[in-house]
Amino acid sequence: MIDEVEWARMTRIELAEFASKPRALVMLPVGSLEQHGPHLPTMTDTASAHAAAVRAARLVSAELPVAVMPGMWLGLSEHHLPFGATVSVCFQTFRAIVDDIARSLKVLGVSRLLIVNGHGGNVEPLAVTVRELAVKHSMAIVTTTPWYLSPIETRTVFDSNPVGRHACEGETSIMLAIAPDTVRKERFDDAMRSRPHGVRGREGFYRFFSFAEVAPLAGCTGDPRSATAEKGEKFLAIQAKALAEGILDESLWTVPKAVWSGSG
Repeated sequence: MIDEVEWARMTRIELAEFASKPRALVMLPVGSLEQHGPHLPTMTDTASAHAAAVRAARLVSAELPVAVMPGMWLGLSEHHLPFGATVSVCFQTFRAIVDDIARSLKVLGVSRLLIVNGHGGNVEPLAVTVRELAVKHSMAIVTTTPWYLSPIETRTVFDSNPVGRHACEGETSIMLAIAPDTVRKERFDDAMRSRPHGVRGREGFYRFFSFAEVAPLAGCTGDPRSATAEKGEKFLAIQAKALAEGILDESLWTVPKAVWSGSG
């Protein structure tokens, strides 16, 4: 019995044993390397996705084999480039990386991949990537963004609404819980300098906005000042529970029909 759930801490022998088991599932945390205002580290999205994934894996490891890969820190973050401290890739590169990860897992013998996303700019690219690669590789590939799960429970944790915000109370609370030494509390007031608010667009329409337009001056939205490590732990527990429920839902893990095969 392998108690470890983190891929990077396991040996090739242990991973071969893991992959040989029925229902073996790999979790890939995906985030970004981007500016998070004056008070949070650039690893925030990747670190939060990895933390939620590991907690969820531990909840289900007694029921099925699960391994959490190291966080993928390259995402689509071009909207943050005006503030610096950001490394971004284009969609083609992003899709290609996920494609090669899925291909590698298939060689290993794994047919279930859950992509746990921690970055808003990856949501739409992942939706397209998953729908294409699941068919291409005949694998059950699923993506989710834990921030958008269990919204009713989430509202009981925070003073503000953290969903759809950047470097906000939610993200700051999570980083206070998992890496408090990276949070610059003395700069919380600097994070509030984006006033008045930048452009927000029009409901029901979409266009690309640079974060220099959305959050001028500070490069963040939301208010981190009421963030606490306790709130971060509660939020991660909510995310982990929702992820665990998805992992155990067998309706998510059927291999998709080969719709491009021409077999009807």
